[in-house]
Order: sequence, then C-alpha cells, then structure tokens
Amino acid sequence: MTAGLMTQISDIPRLGEQHLPLHERVRAEIRKAILTGELKPGDRLVEDRLAEVYGVSRNPVREAIRGLATEGLVEVLPRRGAFVARMAPDEARETIEVRALLEGQTARLAARRRDPGMVHRARDILARGDAAMAEGRDDLLAGLNIDFHRALAEAGRNSVLSDLMIGLRDRTAALFADDTPARRRAAWADHAAILEAVIAGDEDLAAQRATAHVLRAGEAFLGEG
Repeated sequence: MTAGLMTQISDIPRLGEQHLPLHERVRAEIRKAILTGELKPGDRLVEDRLAEVYGVSRNPVREAIRGLATEGLVEVLPRRGAFVARMAPDEARETIEVRALLEGQTARLAARRRDPGMVHRARDILARGDAAMAEGRDDLLAGLNIDFHRALAEAGRNSVLSDLMIGLRDRTAALFADDTPARRRAAWADHAAILEAVIAGDEDLAAQRATAHVLRAGEAFLGEG
C-alpha cells in the first residue's frame, strides 16, 4: 500500500461518521484508488490498516474487498491475502482491443447526438485538466480522464453500451493510470481532438480518434509488459 494512497485517504472524512452503508463506502473508496492508480496491480490490501485509516471495523473492509473481487478488481489468494488484480498480457491486449472498438462507437454516437449538455460538461472537464497540468498536478488527470469518458458515454444515450463500457474501463483503468507525464499529457490532447470531432458532428472522425486514443495508450503499456 503506497504512502501516497495513505496521505490521500487520511484527508477524506472518516467513514464511520457518515450515514451510509460502510462496506459500500469503503468499496467505493478502494475502487477509486485502483482506477486512479493510487493502488497499483499487485498491491496488497491489508484489512487492519484499511480499517484503521477509514475509521471502521474490519468487517466492512472485508465485505468491500469481497465485492471488489466479484468485479475482477481484486484477487483474494488463500493464506496470502487480497491484492489489486493483475491482468495477464494476453488478457490485457484482448480487453484493450475490445475497449478501443466500443470507445469508437461511443464517440460515434456522441457525435451523432451532439448533446449540448455533454459538450458543456466535457469542455469543463478539459479545462480542469488543462489547469491541473499548468499547476503541475498531473496526478489529477486520472480522475478527470474517467469523468471525460463517462460524459462521452452518457452523450451517446445508449444504456447497453454505457454499461458495457463501465466494466471495461474499470478493468483497464489500472493499465493506463500508472503512466509517464508525457503520455498523460498526450492522452489529454487526444480528448480535445475527440471532442472537436464530436462537436463538428463528424461521426467517422470521432470514432477514429477515440479508437486510436485507446490503442495508443494500450500499446504504450503492452510494449513495457
């Protein structure tokens, strides 16, 4: 468990003080840490330590870990404990290829609909990302990246595709989160190009750019695997 994660978690309200199901709150916080790269593939999830940090007993932590295991984000090994799941190279490649295809279709539908609300949200997300980079806060881009792709999916107005994409993004997020600053900035430029095509209503170009965006990021990871 990384020192950066512990610092981040210590800043959030202690979960025992909130009137929400504790295991769901813990599950959401751990999932967020995985998706943004604060917890990396292979990191061990220590129940006692997480319980201490969140201000809860071990039971909600244990339930949260079990839930994340059903999502494929956590692997529980007998007599060894729970770890952030690793993805085998072949599985990673196949998953990235499928995600690239579906991201392309998502962008195509977004360009077809050209929802003004989505355009406003996406522009706001891009502006926040630009500001984060200008301030040297590239660490914020992982969360904003999730927000951008989520806004794009909502703009397509296809609930089946959106549901499929949620699972694929969760499974591949950790592959892309631990990246170099140069790659994160290049990916952010891709987002602006995708949105430009969406606003123009160019379905083919939006799909092409979204597909290339995912494949480019995937190739960077797989080339090092």
